[in-house]
Amino acid sequence: MNWTTPDLCDRFPEVAVAEPLFRSFGGRAAFSGPLATVRCFEDNSRVRELAMTPGEGRVLVVDGQGSLRHALVGDQIAANAAANGWAGMLIHGCVRDVEILATLPVGLLALAACPRKTDRRGLGDVDVPVNFAGVAFVPGHWLYADASGVLVSSSPLDLAAT
Repeated sequence: MNWTTPDLCDRFPEVAVAEPLFRSFGGRAAFSGPLATVRCFEDNSRVRELAMTPGEGRVLVVDGQGSLRHALVGDQIAANAAANGWAGMLIHGCVRDVEILATLPVGLLALAACPRKTDRRGLGDVDVPVNFAGVAFVPGHWLYADASGVLVSSSPLDLAAT
């Protein structure tokens, strides 16, 4: 990556900056792309389904409503996301299998780790606007993430000048 989120904030002050709630668990420290969304609560059925579709460089934003009781993403889902071309995932919830996640070529930010898996009941909404960490995440908007933070823009930023 030829950018950092601090540099992007300086150059594009209109970007939304997420509250600093997230830890990095994936093997890619910085990632960006147009976002797709899932809203679910302790059920990762839709997350699993999307991870198995072509990501085409997108970022999957999962509003797990901040639950710390179950992990929405583990090694299998993250490996599928990486294999299918997803740039990264932002999880407003937990992940598991953290030792393996760190080896996968995908960005992965989440609140925490929890060893308990979710129930799969087929619940969840896909491609709906979600709000958490003080930011509105709208399908098609762009997300930029690195060790310094998470930014959202309504359109791709001109990175050539950074």
